[in-house]
Amino acid sequence: MPAVSSSSPRQSVIVSGLSLLALGLMVAAYFTPMWWVSLTAPNYPADAFPDGIRILFSFTGVTNGCTTVPKTSRASQETQQEDLGWRSDEGKPPQKPEAALDCMHEMNTINHYVGMHPIGVGAPAERLMSRYIFGVLGVGLLAFAIGARKARVIVLGVGFVAVTGWMFFELHATDLLKTHVQTYMDDAGKYFRDADRIATWGTQLTTAITAISVVLVVLMVLITLASLKWEKFQLVLAVLPALLPVFFVGTFAAWLYFFGHNLHPWGAFTVKPFMPTVFGDGKVAQFSTHSYPMPGFAFLAGSALVSLVAVLRRRLELAEGSR
Repeated sequence: MPAVSSSSPRQSVIVSGLSLLALGLMVAAYFTPMWWVSLTAPNYPADAFPDGIRILFSFTGVTNGCTTVPKTSRASQETQQEDLGWRSDEGKPPQKPEAALDCMHEMNTINHYVGMHPIGVGAPAERLMSRYIFGVLGVGLLAFAIGARKARVIVLGVGFVAVTGWMFFELHATDLLKTHVQTYMDDAGKYFRDADRIATWGTQLTTAITAISVVLVVLMVLITLASLKWEKFQLVLAVLPALLPVFFVGTFAAWLYFFGHNLHPWGAFTVKPFMPTVFGDGKVAQFSTHSYPMPGFAFLAGSALVSLVAVLRRRLELAEGSR
């Protein structure tokens, strides 16, 4: 068996296996809802809204969290959505879907009553750029699974070039950035009729996303160069993805604060600025609030834990090899 250089200790199969497992869990987390929030109140009875007014949060956006209305429910013939003014644009009788209630619509209606922004205003840059951030972190974890420095740097270089091409092609060649900003502006203008201010928000969002894409490119270059120069820098490749659970909860809490502290006078009811519940149960006016993690967050937390175990194991290997 050839001798292992003390400057480049052999990486164990355990570290490589843990890295790939962490990568798989991280990918699963991206495509799985991370958190759910629900509102319940007497005017939303359980037979009509068995899940309350429930929405699901993920890295890609917010989706309807309500399930099928029970066949025995009054809502199977007449939903609460109709009572709140849900009608077709053509003025014809609405064709109610049999499957599920539209709790995104219900939540926006409730938010409108207290002067809160529509849900689509939240985290516009994060929702679009998360795929590329996951791409960068995923390439890093894949490279961390490789023991040889030269091969690791090649994986980083090829992977980062691919992420960069993917990002700029989607954002600009396919007009994804333009479409995303327009959707954001449309959501912002559902109740807030100030075209000039919304146009400014759109410009700011375009600038922010462009800046983030440039920062990602610079970060990829720096990571590649640092990995080429310093053997121990490989540990950073697995530490960065381990920070994703903190990033998600911090961003989630920050946007909840934004929604609760940026109320507008259009609301039919006046409430004081408040901090929506991040985790657990709470109360806002006549509504009970519920906010809890979903399987996606468990996948992300598992990925972080496995990454840190791999880092500790590899750090020990590097320390033993340098003796």
